[in-house]
Amino acid sequence: MGTGRRALITTAITVVCAVTVLAAPGTAFASPAPTPSSTPSATASPTPVTNKDLEAVREKLDALYHDAAVATDAYNAAEEQARKQSAEIVELAKKIVEGQEKLDELKDRAGAAARSQYRTGGLPDEAQLLLSDNPQAFLDGTGRVLQGQRATKGLIAELTRTQQDLKQYTADASAQWQQLEKNRQAKATAKKKVTTQIAAAEKLESQLEKQEKERLAKLEQQAALKAQTAWLDSGALKDVSGKASAADKVAVAYATAQLGKAYEWGAEGPSTYDCSGLTSQAWASAGHPIPRTSQEQWKQLPHVAVKDMRPGDLIIYFDDASHVAMYIGDGAIIHAPRPGRTVTVAGAGSMPILGVVRPDA
Repeated sequence: MGTGRRALITTAITVVCAVTVLAAPGTAFASPAPTPSSTPSATASPTPVTNKDLEAVREKLDALYHDAAVATDAYNAAEEQARKQSAEIVELAKKIVEGQEKLDELKDRAGAAARSQYRTGGLPDEAQLLLSDNPQAFLDGTGRVLQGQRATKGLIAELTRTQQDLKQYTADASAQWQQLEKNRQAKATAKKKVTTQIAAAEKLESQLEKQEKERLAKLEQQAALKAQTAWLDSGALKDVSGKASAADKVAVAYATAQLGKAYEWGAEGPSTYDCSGLTSQAWASAGHPIPRTSQEQWKQLPHVAVKDMRPGDLIIYFDDASHVAMYIGDGAIIHAPRPGRTVTVAGAGSMPILGVVRPDA
């Protein structure tokens, strides 16, 4: 394993890059170059893996896990939409059943009216009224005729309205089924991309020896510390003094209780979480349901300036809003970072900040 370590790492990065490109749809490829028949000598001197090599690995891992996070958001969005559509289809089915029962009842009433007219010789109420030779009966009958006309018109209108409702419910249910199928396909596509990116990252990491993994972890820590220090030095926290609301405190307490639990893409507790699964469940526990994904949290929740943020607010990261964390004060966050990591405390400025949102604004 020690022979040609730099070459092995370089090859691993190249293979992972190829796997990543292969995962993208609609890409054409040239035939691979012939593999040299010669193999390195077993006696070749080991080449040490430099920090520059490991930095290349770190950057590639960051890219892979970022792409996996974007795909996870797409999966979660499709999952949430599928749940909503399934619930709507159930409600529409209930309305269709109730509408059909109502329609049957109205038809029975219409049939009873027709049978009643048949029993009177087939003459409408107006004709029978004109043939009456009893003045009082004539006057009483006039009222009944008017009531009957209004009742008949009302029955016809209700029949028509019920039939139209049933038609609309059926059309809505059909549309929801079609959209549900589209979201199932979107989920399947996103799931494939997530698993492909994570598998590529794990393959790349598996090429490293134990000591190299430790050095890589230190490089990751140094990169995060450098970003956090630069953020703090910018004066970002200089005017931050917001106090947590009662709901903020509940949400922060929930997130804090999840520290140490494993990251799992698509998970929203109680034993594993992805980034938005953690924040959405924390705020659900505080009585403020919020969107399931980091991108929708960014789109739908009220934005606040960094200087106005307070514990419990959510910090959205990267230009595509692909990651979210909960601010807990003193420049720190709690978040579920990525596969292979656990829910942890980190510096709020350790990643590129897109903005801040407030669930209980």
